[in-house]
Amino acid sequence: MNVIFFGSSSFSVLPLKSISQSVSAVVTKKAKPKGRGYVFEDNEVKKAAYELNLPIIEIESFRDEASILIREYKPDLFVVASFGIIIPRWVLDIPSMGAINIHPSLLPKYRGPSPIQWALLNRDEKTGITLINMNEKMDAGNIVYQEDIDIDGDDDFIILSERLSRRSAEIMLDMLSKIEVEGMPEGIEQQHEIATFTKIITKEMGKIDWNKTAAEIAGQIKAFVLWPTAFSFFDDMLFKIFDGKIFYTDRKKLPGTILEVIKDGIVVQSSDRAILVKEVQLQNKKRMRAFDFANGYRGLVGKILK
Repeated sequence: MNVIFFGSSSFSVLPLKSISQSVSAVVTKKAKPKGRGYVFEDNEVKKAAYELNLPIIEIESFRDEASILIREYKPDLFVVASFGIIIPRWVLDIPSMGAINIHPSLLPKYRGPSPIQWALLNRDEKTGITLINMNEKMDAGNIVYQEDIDIDGDDDFIILSERLSRRSAEIMLDMLSKIEVEGMPEGIEQQHEIATFTKIITKEMGKIDWNKTAAEIAGQIKAFVLWPTAFSFFDDMLFKIFDGKIFYTDRKKLPGTILEVIKDGIVVQSSDRAILVKEVQLQNKKRMRAFDFANGYRGLVGKILK
């Protein structure tokens, strides 16, 4: 089978590798300049495609001339995983057998660009993987496969994304074998009336409001551990928090108040309980254990994070 793979994030890499023997080309989002030097940095999918010695088509949109190259491969099937660009109808009509999308949620819940983050933000107990027979609408195609996956208490975005990616790779390999024999399944229509949608994650969403509950703040830290990272301000300096969990305490102070320093980290008051902050990075400093940070900043207890 002749497959063209579409993907742009680290989530896409394992599914690509699992079916690479059938892939004739990889389509990915063109890199954007980063940092003060405006350096172009290849995404993880492009790096994987290089390692697999696969042709790469980079585009910013399907108006790019490079997108015309897709036709030249005469694909049987598209496989799409965390691509980041809506694929128009004229492109979806290119493969003879259709297009299948790997989406890391239990569709129709959490359509859109950030389903893993929103599952963590909402403290869901389950998420899943859904394969859909794609149409031109966002994540609205018929479901051809769906599987529940538990969200563990220690899961953050990095851990959960890796687990979902690994399982997606296994599922897609089996699905590809099935499609080769039986063709693309029609699938079951989604219940569109109960669909929910996720937003694009912005930097501002990382700002912690200590007036929220400990559960809400813990979810925020987990969801945004990779980017933009949950943050607050300590003595007017940016204070990033990479790891934190709910901490039970009888103390009651103003939200944001540092209650105590213990071996496992810094205890900060929320609106109800507290958050045990375990890993941090102060502006212009390196990332470190919160306890080590506390050792360098005496008199933390009583200070207020804002």
